[in-house]
Amino acid sequence: MLLCVIRNRVEEVGKVAKVLLKDIIKIYDGDVKAVDRANIEIQDKEFMVLVGPSGCGKTTVLRMIAGLEEISSGDLFIDSKRVNDEAPKDRDIAMVFQNYALYPHMSVYGNMQFGLRIRNFPKEEIHARVKEAAQILDIEELLDRKPKALSGGQRQRVAVGRAIVRKPKVFLFDEPLSNLDAKLRVQMRAEISSLHSRLQATMIYVTHDQTEAMTMGDRIVVMRSGIIQQIGTPLKLYNTPINRFVAGFIGSPPMNISPAGVSEQDGKIVVKEEGMTVVIPESREEVLRPYLGGKVLMGVRSEDLKFTNEPKESNLNAKVIVVEPLGNETHLYLETKDSQLIARTDSEHGFRVGERVDFTPEVKKIQFFDIETERSLLYSE
Repeated sequence: MLLCVIRNRVEEVGKVAKVLLKDIIKIYDGDVKAVDRANIEIQDKEFMVLVGPSGCGKTTVLRMIAGLEEISSGDLFIDSKRVNDEAPKDRDIAMVFQNYALYPHMSVYGNMQFGLRIRNFPKEEIHARVKEAAQILDIEELLDRKPKALSGGQRQRVAVGRAIVRKPKVFLFDEPLSNLDAKLRVQMRAEISSLHSRLQATMIYVTHDQTEAMTMGDRIVVMRSGIIQQIGTPLKLYNTPINRFVAGFIGSPPMNISPAGVSEQDGKIVVKEEGMTVVIPESREEVLRPYLGGKVLMGVRSEDLKFTNEPKESNLNAKVIVVEPLGNETHLYLETKDSQLIARTDSEHGFRVGERVDFTPEVKKIQFFDIETERSLLYSE
């Protein structure tokens, strides 16, 4: 029965729902530019995640798509139709809010059917849609309860169910998991991803949690101070960040980034940092040659710093200042003369606070950035 419901739902959602933002600008009173020339093309049935620190403009973008914020400049298209001046109710979208926005005096059934009732849907269709959404979300036994009798995860399912009954072209999620505990966030993350796969709907999801972004999105939009930094698949952003900000924001723990000198030694280009000398592979020599005699920013991810007992010129010697055991792995917070680093290691090594250890970087995975512009020297489209 459930498979039949899902199959029918897939057919109904199978309408084109491409979303296009062209040079979108949002300016608040006082000439505060919250979003600066956002250009995003969200494909039909894509799960797009907007991520960035608090105040970066990601929620403002979502609210402009929903019609809850006026667009100062630029064009917004849904299904190839310009919708800048259309009311939210006419955009065929449904939004799931951070605080769930459930009516406390209504039952779960009442909350889920409310949007359809005020649009004068027939009672039979309302009942069928609510039952269908409740089946998909496994909340059929909750339909008679009030929100105060529900857990945070159950309230979240109800909020999602209220969106599903609308059968919109586009689902919008505004940090929907931020009020849940860590374990429940992981569970709901998987459930929303599974829901997207089953419904085959276009979904736009806002979060400040880069782990959510990495695990859920088909593609990710990284924002900072109202400006889009990079758009790409999770692996593209992780392996080929466009600049220092994206490199440091995407990934947990964050990438280790510090200044390093570039010189030539025995006909090879080398990079020196914190007493460590790294010989650059020939494939990367050309991007570093213009920086000979100067400095670049060198980035190494925590998992690419490998513990070693072999004395080498390329080793980084550091003091362990914090040991953070996580079961299957351990994070080491390391201190060198001028900086602090994080290394991810196997838990079996048994490192102790205060001891000095040697690490060697995985040279082929090192990232380099211009020290002035902070743009990646290795980035390519």
